[in-house]
Amino acid sequence: MTKYVYRFGGNVSDGGNGDRNLLGGKGANLDGMASIGLPVPPGFTITTEMCTRYYTDGETYPESLYEEVKLGIAHIEGITGKTFGNPADPLLVSVRSGARVSMPGMMDTVLNLGLNDETVLGLAAASGDERFAWDSYRRFIQMYSDVVLGLDHGAFEEALEIAKENNGFALDTEMGAEHWKALVAEYKAIVADQWEKPFPQEVNDQLWGAISAVFGSWQSERAKVYRRLNNIPGEWGTAVNVQAMVFGNMGDTSATGVAFTRDPATGENCYYGEFLINAQGEDVVAGIRTPQYLTREARERAGAKALSMEEAMPETYAELAKVFQILETHYRDMQDIEFTVQQGKLWMLQTRSGKRTAKAALKIAVDMANEDLITQEEAIARVDPAALDQLLHPTLDPNAPRDVLTKGLPASPGAASGIIVFDADAAERRAELGEAVILVRIETSPEDIHGMHAAKGILTARGGMTSHAAVVARGMGRPCVSGAGSLSIDARSGVLNVGGRKLVEGDTITIDGTTGEVMAGEVPTVQPELAGDFGKLMEWADKVRRLKVRANAETPLDCRTAREFGAEGVGLCRTEHMFFDAARITAVRQMILADTEKGRREALAKLLPEQRSDFTEIFRVMAGLPVTIRLLDPPLHEFLPHGETEFAEVAEAAGVGVEALKRRAAELHEFNPMLGHRGCRLGVTYPEIYEMQARAIFEAAIDVAIESGEAPIPEVMIPLVATRKELELMKDVVDRAAEAVFAEKGRKVEYLVGTMIELPRAALKAGEIAEVGEFFSFGTNDLTQTTIGISRDDAGRFLTQYVDKGIFPRDPFVSLDIEGVGQLIELAAERGRATRSGIKLGICGEHGGDPASIAFCEATGLDYVSASPYRVPIARLAAAQAALKARG
Repeated sequence: MTKYVYRFGGNVSDGGNGDRNLLGGKGANLDGMASIGLPVPPGFTITTEMCTRYYTDGETYPESLYEEVKLGIAHIEGITGKTFGNPADPLLVSVRSGARVSMPGMMDTVLNLGLNDETVLGLAAASGDERFAWDSYRRFIQMYSDVVLGLDHGAFEEALEIAKENNGFALDTEMGAEHWKALVAEYKAIVADQWEKPFPQEVNDQLWGAISAVFGSWQSERAKVYRRLNNIPGEWGTAVNVQAMVFGNMGDTSATGVAFTRDPATGENCYYGEFLINAQGEDVVAGIRTPQYLTREARERAGAKALSMEEAMPETYAELAKVFQILETHYRDMQDIEFTVQQGKLWMLQTRSGKRTAKAALKIAVDMANEDLITQEEAIARVDPAALDQLLHPTLDPNAPRDVLTKGLPASPGAASGIIVFDADAAERRAELGEAVILVRIETSPEDIHGMHAAKGILTARGGMTSHAAVVARGMGRPCVSGAGSLSIDARSGVLNVGGRKLVEGDTITIDGTTGEVMAGEVPTVQPELAGDFGKLMEWADKVRRLKVRANAETPLDCRTAREFGAEGVGLCRTEHMFFDAARITAVRQMILADTEKGRREALAKLLPEQRSDFTEIFRVMAGLPVTIRLLDPPLHEFLPHGETEFAEVAEAAGVGVEALKRRAAELHEFNPMLGHRGCRLGVTYPEIYEMQARAIFEAAIDVAIESGEAPIPEVMIPLVATRKELELMKDVVDRAAEAVFAEKGRKVEYLVGTMIELPRAALKAGEIAEVGEFFSFGTNDLTQTTIGISRDDAGRFLTQYVDKGIFPRDPFVSLDIEGVGQLIELAAERGRATRSGIKLGICGEHGGDPASIAFCEATGLDYVSASPYRVPIARLAAAQAALKARG
């Protein structure tokens, strides 16, 4: 019989051995903390395997699980000396989720479970604190009603606010036992009204309701969105952790907090966190109360008055600091910790590797390697390549004027400007229209995940440095300012008031998540400096990676940026981008619309010096490095004139009538141009186009070789080849142009002629094509759409549902479809090498900057990947990680 429940605590460990896949991250680490003697409340974990079975079996449980859970409860009872459901001295438990990897705030939790109208009286008597007991009961009803019963959370919040207002209280902590007792009655009335049944009193019914709710939250919309954004497979499932409650809301000697062993924003080696006296954990992370700092230094730096934990609870803080050291040494990584202090006794509720910004990830990895806590190879593996994107873009210009509206907490570093929006749906909608938006909320909730992802930055009026907004924003790399208490937000009316000034939805603001400043208008930015920890980690990565990394670049600026980021050449220079220049488009259109070779050559003669100039500038930047230049690829319709004015300009330049040009344009019309007259088909039909481009390439290469003394290495790429004969014809055009230029210049340069493999037929016939082609570059954008028959321009309308329903593990245009497209690449590589053993192989589609796709390229033995300039460092680090993984 499959075992689904694993106990921990009280010198008991049921053999999970810290298996995150089985116990989830939270369960594995609870077991781990208990096994090294840290104070962990006893409990048990229901495995991720049960979650998978729960959905497979139509959201039901096997009979054996009920008995296992009963034994798990008995385990907790035996250690605590309390009995679940006992009216005299009740055991209360928490029910929490715990996936393999951290998904902060995305799944559900229920605290104080086991309270009812009888046990609340027993809790009051046993604790000697009636106020604490009724406070805990009202919390349980509110949380259970929201999470398990699915009732309106706002109705309970409104009742609480009215109760405080009626009694003249500003804070929850001012409420006494009689106030909480009255509120419990009101809460139960809300449940009876909305649920049409009384609040559940049977504790085992409560328990199974909570377990099912936690498993159910794995398939919630917010969890699905988070998994999609973070590439977490849906089949992993979550574990459920049931644990004895400990209470931070038992008066001024009790507290709850969240802490990091190092600063998750900067990576600085100092304790970072917040706590609240007389509170429960949800109060800290939900941003309901503004928490206090953990250390005196942090409090003084912020200019805060409320005592830090170091000052208010010095003995407990000292014990906590020792635990920090033990955990960081044990897990060899920065830890994110949840703790509770119950009447002076410290309890550890969770530890996990903490979410951190890219800047912090770099610093922590490099520092820990320098401290000999981890190796350089482990440091390379610790940094998420995709997170580097946070470091590679501009930050606010420190010298630019700033119209500061207010200041909040610097919750997630970086800066962003955008228009104010007040709800997640609006943020997503307006971002899809191309607008930069700042999501402004009183506080965020897990349901806002899609809007937070769509926004450039997040601003909240409530919450601390460990609130939901802060944790999720840091994980996403979004700038965030939280706890900006001077903001008055009326989301319904679309109005934001701050410091006597009124802003409305659509107004532009700028937030600086590094300083906490909120500014009116847009503030200019400056380019980042990539040295220090970044440079050190890249140096280590370059020592271990095998794959070369090139850039997709067609302008001198792109090329310079790419070289600064460590690119080792250009893997894709798209020549059509040069043709769209306003000064050239008329000549391009004249060439396209000409109906004779003579007319086309006249237009091409105007373009030749422009193309030569383009290539000269690129070769100067990339002197001595390979530059892969793709000859004209897109369908001609993309260049055609549309309006009367454009037709008139082309007609005048070509010396023909407007009507004749319109007839020619009609002749060129295609029903499906992306599968029509494009790529090498243009070269076959109009070889003079490729002849002009090849001449421009070789003239520029020789000029730069003479000028710099360091010859570039042009790799001329023929696009959209399906047959050997096509490549043979086009290579002949290129070779003849090269011979002519070399003869005229009296000098030669080394060059290659190859093709872009972007059609399934080309992959299948790669052996024959390699008889002519000297290199293959896999154009994975087109290869993906021609293999799966989906247009990448239209796929966004439905691919999200395909990912959610498990048809594709990820969007195949973002991360390579290894099972389908990947097989074609492997086949083409194998057949190409069989014909030409030294053939150079790389990829140049957008997948060249995707870490998962780069791992596939390493496994397939490709020679290089090519990515957009800002993703070159991402590719360098991902290539190093792939090489380390391949070594085992």
